[in-house]
Amino acid sequence: MRQEDQARHRAVPSGRLARLGGFGRLAGGVAGGVLAEGARRIASGERPKLGDLILTPANAARVADRLSHLRGAAMKLGQMISMDAGDLLPPELAGILARVRDQAYRMPPAQLDQVLRAEWGADWRRRFRHFEAAPIAAASIGQVHRATLPDGRPLAIKVQYPGVATSIDADVDNVATLLRVSGLLPAGLDLAPLLAAAKRQLAEEADYVREGEQLRLYGERLAGDARYVVPVLEPDLTTPRVLAMSFVEGRPIEALEGEPQATRDAAMTVLLTLVLRELFEFGAMQTDPNSANYRWQPESGALVLLDFGAARDVPAETSAAYRRLIEAGLDRDLDRVREVAVETGFLGADAVKAHRASVDRIIAAIDATLNRPGPFDFGDRAFVPVVREEGRALAADRATWHVPDAEVLFVQRKVSGTALLAARLKARVDVRGLAAAAVGRG
Repeated sequence: MRQEDQARHRAVPSGRLARLGGFGRLAGGVAGGVLAEGARRIASGERPKLGDLILTPANAARVADRLSHLRGAAMKLGQMISMDAGDLLPPELAGILARVRDQAYRMPPAQLDQVLRAEWGADWRRRFRHFEAAPIAAASIGQVHRATLPDGRPLAIKVQYPGVATSIDADVDNVATLLRVSGLLPAGLDLAPLLAAAKRQLAEEADYVREGEQLRLYGERLAGDARYVVPVLEPDLTTPRVLAMSFVEGRPIEALEGEPQATRDAAMTVLLTLVLRELFEFGAMQTDPNSANYRWQPESGALVLLDFGAARDVPAETSAAYRRLIEAGLDRDLDRVREVAVETGFLGADAVKAHRASVDRIIAAIDATLNRPGPFDFGDRAFVPVVREEGRALAADRATWHVPDAEVLFVQRKVSGTALLAARLKARVDVRGLAAAAVGRG
């Protein structure tokens, strides 16, 4: 095995004590870094805050490496927070979480074989003409291998890291503790409902039989629509820890960055249309907007949809809340937009009361941008500095911090993540037209 391959293979700690020990070593390493950095700054005449001592480059490296090694819920939460709140987090913490999102180790071959023996039996290799030992993708909960059946059909096989499913509750609690001790969260902020929802969703994502059923349902919903390609489930090879599906060719969706404007616009129109159909037609949504969950087929322009572990039903009240918000936005009734945002929990009433002017400037900036003539240009980020500057005042007032309903957060994660991808591709999309059609005003 080449040296660089050895560096990418690290056995996933699967036992409860092993994973707890991983967090213990992380805490010990961070504490040591805090003491060393604190001593250095005090010696130079500074009086540093604890948060400044925790979020040092050395500690950032420790946290990123340890979460990437643990994988599972620990790494998944790091990815989620990084994607959802990157603009609001301190740069040091955002850097930690970005590294966690981009860094993934593979299971050593012996550990992979151990998992597959447990799921498929000792003679599992006889099921295939060929099974590629090197994964074609590695993520937070599992890694993906390419395989060929005896009849020649190519498959994608997702294999879950050992210990992931049984460590979710402890991992979520440990990550929450890391955020608490960093001093980044107000002591009075009630995270319990959000943490409980995170544990439920992660437990669902770790159930590959459930994901296989979601994959099948999406295939049915989008059958006959040539704009989308959904892999076909291979149920005989699917277990709670192994998901088997047809292998579908496609390029990374980021490859669209080098394509003509019209191609980028068409692709993002297709993706945004899907988000609106999920919200208002399907009553179900794949809530993880990670760009790795999409591929693009240049010949047809179709989008390949992957990874349905985060697919979940959208409650009727959540869909209704978004409908009221869109209708107020289409009417350009900015007072109503603010009122609906509070009613539905998008914004906290205390934050709006304390920072009404900032909230109104944010809403006005977004409204003005959305209502310029022609398609909405996601590449034009003129409103972002206003949102960031005004949002900073809200974020700084910890007494008014507000945790929205978890179901709203799951949907908003998909909406925001899709918008970020559109911004990366500098796409131009008739957002108003799509939204109007989705709520019956088209």
